[in-house]
Amino acid sequence: MEYTTLGSTGLEVSRICLGCMSFGTPSWRDWVLDEEESLPIIERAIDLGINFFDTANMYSLGESERILGSALEGRRDRHVVATKGFFQMDEDSPHSGGLSRKAIEQELAASLDRLGMETVDLY
Repeated sequence: MEYTTLGSTGLEVSRICLGCMSFGTPSWRDWVLDEEESLPIIERAIDLGINFFDTANMYSLGESERILGSALEGRRDRHVVATKGFFQMDEDSPHSGGLSRKAIEQELAASLDRLGMETVDLY
């Protein structure tokens, strides 16, 4: 695997980033893989040297983050995790989306909880 520095962050990342939009629950989108089908793909990526993973709070309404966090449990220090927020996560809560400070802090906290991590490397 080839590696590069992520912008000016100093983080060394694989040139290939594994996007995790297709991991979660098929009830969100019919092409999405469930956890049992997703974990072997994440493991194979790690075996091939991929250390950079991208997910988002809205992918399967958070299930993608949970699956990725589970897969990286116990070896978080060796991987770079990016997640993002913007889209409304709860139709009954107008503050569960957007880019206000409230929404960003709230959704980042929820993402960290689902990921089982204290921090993400890129948001």
